[in-house]
Amino acid sequence: MSEKKLIDRIDRVSRKRGNGILRREVWIETSTGAVTRYNLAYINHNIFPGDNGRVLGFDNKHGFHHRHSMGTVEEISFASYEAVEQLFEDEWLSIRPTAGR
Repeated sequence: MSEKKLIDRIDRVSRKRGNGILRREVWIETSTGAVTRYNLAYINHNIFPGDNGRVLGFDNKHGFHHRHSMGTVEEISFASYEAVEQLFEDEWLSIRPTAGR
């Protein structure tokens, strides 16, 4: 199996939207285009200094799909990468601090 890193992106979250970093990494199997590995993370050392600042994250490293939340790790059921990506987006938007809250 040959893999290719499809997405390697860091987006800075503005102060108005809560500060921090959104990190996305996605690898695919080159012959099929299927996602083989992923790492999605919201990093904000002001909210949580542990786990390298990872407030929220989803990945499938270590052979299983799991969710990181302020230092805790729990296995998640996996239907598709797209479903995990949507779950990550929904969760980080619900927990991020915003100016004026």
